Amino acid sequence: MAIMTMGQALVKFLDNQYVSFDGKETKFVDGIFTVFGHGIVCGLGQALDENPGGLKVYQGKNEQGMAHVATSFAKQNNRRKIIACSSSIGPGAANMITAAATATVNNVPLLLFPADTFACRQPDPVLQQFEQPYSLSVTTNDAYKPVCRYWDRIVRPEQLMSAMTNAMRVLTDTANTGAVCIALCQDVEGESYDYPDYFFEKRVHKITRIAPAEDEIKDIAIALLDAKKPLVIAGGGVRYSEAGRTLEAFCEKHNIPFAETQNGKSAVLSSHMLNLGGVGVTGNLSANTIAKDADLVIGVGTRFSDFTTASKSLFKSDAKFATINTDRFDAYKLSAIKAVCDAKLGIELLDEMIEEYKTEYTTEIADAKKAWSEEMTKLSEYMYSDDFEPIIKARYEDTIPEFVDKIGGVITQTSALALIRKIIDDDAIAVAAAGSLPGCMQRMWTTDAPNSYNMEYGYSCMGYEIAGALGSKMAEPDKEVYAFCGDGSYLMLHSELVTSIQENKKINVLLFDNAGFGCINNLQMSNGIGNLATEFRKRDENGNLLGDLIPIDFAMNAAAYGAKTYTAKTLEELETALIDSKKQNVSTLIDIKVLPKSMTDGYGAWWHVGIASTSEKEAVNSAYKNKEENLRKARKF
Repeated sequence: MAIMTMGQALVKFLDNQYVSFDGKETKFVDGIFTVFGHGIVCGLGQALDENPGGLKVYQGKNEQGMAHVATSFAKQNNRRKIIACSSSIGPGAANMITAAATATVNNVPLLLFPADTFACRQPDPVLQQFEQPYSLSVTTNDAYKPVCRYWDRIVRPEQLMSAMTNAMRVLTDTANTGAVCIALCQDVEGESYDYPDYFFEKRVHKITRIAPAEDEIKDIAIALLDAKKPLVIAGGGVRYSEAGRTLEAFCEKHNIPFAETQNGKSAVLSSHMLNLGGVGVTGNLSANTIAKDADLVIGVGTRFSDFTTASKSLFKSDAKFATINTDRFDAYKLSAIKAVCDAKLGIELLDEMIEEYKTEYTTEIADAKKAWSEEMTKLSEYMYSDDFEPIIKARYEDTIPEFVDKIGGVITQTSALALIRKIIDDDAIAVAAAGSLPGCMQRMWTTDAPNSYNMEYGYSCMGYEIAGALGSKMAEPDKEVYAFCGDGSYLMLHSELVTSIQENKKINVLLFDNAGFGCINNLQMSNGIGNLATEFRKRDENGNLLGDLIPIDFAMNAAAYGAKTYTAKTLEELETALIDSKKQNVSTLIDIKVLPKSMTDGYGAWWHVGIASTSEKEAVNSAYKNKEENLRKARKF
């Protein structure tokens, strides 16, 4: 038995947790990120100061930001290593809720310790306490409940033992991992208890592969043997199962094309002859072309989001679906023929059952890939020129000349991406999350380096990009890491750029400045809505946000933090900056001035958004009519 405070016991417990996958054992908890406040510094903070053991203590600059760092760190470690996050009470705790939702949606383990009110209630209302008159037991931390896989509040020191046992259960669950919130009452953090020694023994949590049931795989095999033109969609489950090469070999043997979700990219080889690339709303021409003619769609480790299925409109009305997924909830989607199991084991057993089966594809796959390759060439060479302006004007009125005059850039987003991919290291890690960049990157980004594409698109959380890049760099310090970030996301959250400099973990921020929330501006205007509050503009003489564009020197901002910075208004300047940034030892930022509306197209995929059914604008009525027509063609559930 050992008498210690709850905070001290928590630190000691975390320091003795390990995981094992396929026989490889690793330490599970790398350390704790924190922004100390009065609710955490004297309890958990005292324990970390006195004896952190093998845990590193990291200083965050924003609670949401540091939790995004931890999420990306866990993802880049294939969910086998985590950094816990602790915050003070009230606002500090609330700041992490967005990150909790992001982790849970993406099935990435995130362990959070927000401080709470006093269990004894003696000082109520304590500083930063949220009081709810109908129940004094309700605090800010109750807001975590809808976005966490496990939630608990420690009101007695001995409760820590059952709480942390369950926390580890969820954090190491391949099907239902996500955010775990353990709220720590401030007074209880410092209370002592005689903890049993076995609570602190080394624990190895075995992350096991869920074996497939033969009868479930047999059902998929029967459907596949009857299919003429099947399509496999590789999701994040392929990545976490390390099943990429297995899936490729399976598809080669049976001549089955495969496509990628955002989370599945870099789990399989971009260069593989059967890889069609990204599919769906942010998918490319080749994948969407083949998908529309597929008679059986096999989703491996994907949750079939609306972007993957184009709001359930991408596939033929009589197409069948099959799923291989560790999560029973996701396996049941689209009324699929399901197999609840590990991706690698499921594919291997399916391969045994279909023996020498071959699809009826002849030249369709090669033809689709060739068409996309030709389109990629155009996108890479898409430049501002005499014939560029009218094309953009048709979609965007007169903004381009104004942008060139006020902001100064003449680079298109697609040509910038093509140049970046050409210059940076083949195994560099790309991190992104929101805006139009995820669409362009799922279509255009190619990589044969495993786990080199860290896209957070389950929640599409603006502000993840720079924090996510730091988390990836902490996970793989020997690789160059690039945050692909819009100006809107940068303004929303870039605090952990400072942390990267503090930790001497070099990241590279590629900031695409199109003077606003360009992706949403495109969405609103393409649906007949006016240019309303999506560009960074001053107010005009009529009081509307339609005045002059606001030029921002993002390079100067990042330079003030200590980053090495560049401004690129032409492709030549971008190339020079990229080459020089690779020579730096400190974090870099390239302020890339990209023309609005110079992103990729949708390539035949429809996205269901809420559109006004009644309007005085004909453009809105037309958009609504188009929505109704597409909805009639789409699956109902």
